[in-house]
Amino acid sequence: MSLLASLFSKQKKHRVGHHMVLNDLKVPKHLAIIMDGNGRWAKKRHLPRVAGHKQGMETVKTVTKLASHAGVQVLTVYAFSTENWSRPQDEVSFLMKLPVTFFDTFVPELIKENVRVETIGDIDALPASTKKAVLDAKEQTGKNTGMVLNFALNYGGQTEIIEAAQALATEVQQGTLTPEAITKEAFAAKLTTGFLGDLADPDLIIRTSGEERLSNFLPFQAAYSEFYFTPVLWPDFDQEQFELALDAYTKRDRRFGKVK
Repeated sequence: MSLLASLFSKQKKHRVGHHMVLNDLKVPKHLAIIMDGNGRWAKKRHLPRVAGHKQGMETVKTVTKLASHAGVQVLTVYAFSTENWSRPQDEVSFLMKLPVTFFDTFVPELIKENVRVETIGDIDALPASTKKAVLDAKEQTGKNTGMVLNFALNYGGQTEIIEAAQALATEVQQGTLTPEAITKEAFAAKLTTGFLGDLADPDLIIRTSGEERLSNFLPFQAAYSEFYFTPVLWPDFDQEQFELALDAYTKRDRRFGKVK
């Protein structure tokens, strides 16, 4: 019997193979993932780091479909941070080419799955071919009404907060906003996730590879997010691992600072 089956055999009556039925689980409306461990996955196999990034993109495809089928409304994946520019140039160059091949092969499936591509972060600073691939994917999936697949590209949470503060300060300076009108909601609307409205804050943040930190990922939005840390490296994060994460979330009691 598999690990999953042994864990849930007493409480799950319906299964597909050895997997639990996702309808039995509480599903986060907004799921965010820090996809960590690509380099270590490659090193364990005596492969170049870029091989791990390539395999990691295949995992993005798998998890996108799993999340969409489970009923997740927004899936935000941390694809490239503002700090990642400091990595070796050949690795950065490869990472910049990944969206081109990724969207070229995956956009038809995204359209079939009714998934819409969005981004947060400064995509204007990306290479022209990378930016074009991203914008094309957003345009081609723009009419889809299902899950939002939100890529954090050239994203940094501290920069996002600073820029939101600057935007609000400019409005105060221009006399169109009073300091008293700067509420949590007004501030959140200025963040790059503002277009998501009530879905801007992740219900669950998953980080793979055993690291347990945010790494400048959605620091404002994560104020009351649940966290799930797993030692599994991102390229190995499969359906079973996805279900285990959702099962852990199902058991959480989210009180948002209140007492029930």
